[in-house]
Formats: sequence, structure tokens, C-alpha cells
Amino acid sequence: MTLFDLTGKVAVVTGSTRGIGEAIVHRFAEHGAKVVVSSRKADACDKVAAEINAEHPGQAIALPCNISSKPALQALVDAANAAWGKIDILVCNAAVNPYFGPSKDLPDDALDKIMASNVKSNLWLCHMVLPQMVARRDGSIMIVSSIGGLRGSAVLGAYGLSKAADFQLARNLAVEYGQHNVRINCIAPGLVKTDFARALWENPEILKRSTAHAPLRRIGEPDEIAGAAVFLAGKAGAFMTGQQIVIDGGTTIA
Repeated sequence: MTLFDLTGKVAVVTGSTRGIGEAIVHRFAEHGAKVVVSSRKADACDKVAAEINAEHPGQAIALPCNISSKPALQALVDAANAAWGKIDILVCNAAVNPYFGPSKDLPDDALDKIMASNVKSNLWLCHMVLPQMVARRDGSIMIVSSIGGLRGSAVLGAYGLSKAADFQLARNLAVEYGQHNVRINCIAPGLVKTDFARALWENPEILKRSTAHAPLRRIGEPDEIAGAAVFLAGKAGAFMTGQQIVIDGGTTIA
């Protein structure tokens, strides 16, 4: 149990009111961490934090944040530090994908939004928490990327571009901050049953095509991604940095 014990740790998880992010905050709390539940909508944050506190009293707070705003991200970090004195674990999970279609029709504003929210905001947020991790010589940062960053796509090209950039962001930061015992990794899920990916699994025909060649012949559940975050957050993942953990039911190897 000590390999996965997060007692005494404080974790900030963006986009944590549904899907993968929600599963991660629940599992972090289950393993002893205090968690900051964050997404754009305050009521959604309050709901998830209340559910966690019902099972693990006093281990969750709700701090709404729009990741596209640099001042809002700084306010999130400041409030988390004020509440619990530190941030040991950061999970950059929030992301957007406002466009589904061929790259030739991709609007400039959609591309700008995708890159700003999925890459630039992660860079901002990482650098807002890194100084304290360096000072303590301890910290784990995770960026939730996607197998979209490993494969070409005729309809999700810009999203995949942003997720490929996240892999490189993790590698760059891992090289810069490894000397301070701070680890930065990516988690790369395949198709998971979340609201974010609803367009890819709600339609039976699309779902059939998406899973036809995957060895496990199914899509994933959010909780099946959360375990990797627990691993990377604790002692079990202490020697891993700059890497990407692919969790996709075997899609990328088939």
C-alpha cells in the first residue's frame, strides 16, 4: 500500500468534475490525498467535492477556474496554496476540441482555442506550481494527453496536434526539472466513455469502427485511466519521468 499511499499530499486536477478528471480526484482522495476539484462551473465543482467529502471528510475543496485565462489559473494556484499550504501533485486534464472535421476547413479561431487551452494553459499552470516543487525537491505533474497525439486523423487533426505537443511539453519539462526531483509525465488514453468523447461512442456505427481492431474490443472507462494517475503521483512512479503511458485497450498496437 505504501507504494500508492498519497497521505499528506495535495493534488490540483483541472477538468475534474466529470470523466477522467473526476475519476482521478476520487481515486486520489481514496489513497489519502487532499484534492482540489476544478472546472469552469462552480456548481459542478461543489457537487464533486461534496461527494468526495461524504466518503473522505475534509479531503476536497472546490475551486472553479477557466483554464484559458492566465489570471484565473494563477488564482487557482494561489487559492490552493492558501487552503492547504502547498501543491504536491498537478494534473493538467482540462482540454477542448471545438472542431470535428478535415483540416482544410479548420477555422483559425478553433485552432487558436485548441492550442491555447490544450498546450499553452498547461505550460502556464506547470510553471505556476514548479517553483514550490523545486524548493521542496518533490513533485509530480501529469498532463492528460491522448493517443490522438500518436496517430493521424482525418477529423481530429488539430486536437491531435495539441496532444502531440503535450508529449513534448512533458519531455522538455522533465529534462529541465529532473535535477530537482520533479517528475513530469503524460497519460495518453484511447477512446474512453466520457462526455468529452460522446460523439465517438454514442453513435453505434462510429463505436463499432473505433473498437473493431482493438485487442480488447471495447472502449475504456474513466476509472481505468485514474489508476495510472495514482501510480504516477506516488512512490510507485518515483523513477518515471518524461514518459507517456498509453492506455487504449491496445488500439495503437493493432
